[in-house]
Amino acid sequence: MLPAQFRMRRSADFGATVRQGRRAVQPDVIVYSRTSCDRRTDTFDECAPPQVGLIIAKSVGSAVERHQVARRLRHVAREMLGDLGSGEQVVIRARPGSSAAKSDALREQLRSGLWSVHRSGGAAR
Repeated sequence: MLPAQFRMRRSADFGATVRQGRRAVQPDVIVYSRTSCDRRTDTFDECAPPQVGLIIAKSVGSAVERHQVARRLRHVAREMLGDLGSGEQVVIRARPGSSAAKSDALREQLRSGLWSVHRSGGAAR
């Protein structure tokens, strides 16, 4: 489970991250990332902690399958919190094949996606 301070809740944050963030496409997930604080003007204390949000569409499967995928992704995302910068917002969109993916595969795809968006300086679209 993700601690409350690291959960993305506002619809506007989800929308801004998906529209303005960098994107990395993996077989079972799409990772979007953006920084919500301006590193030039904000100090480390002014930046919010990193936030993670999940998008699990009905195309992933039944309600039971979607909840299973969400639980797996939350667990994997919790392990990755140390890799995120302060003020970073990450949205993980589950793709239809994610319901059949094991936690280890999701972990590796999330790690690879985060590495890809952190590595790219510009938009990865």
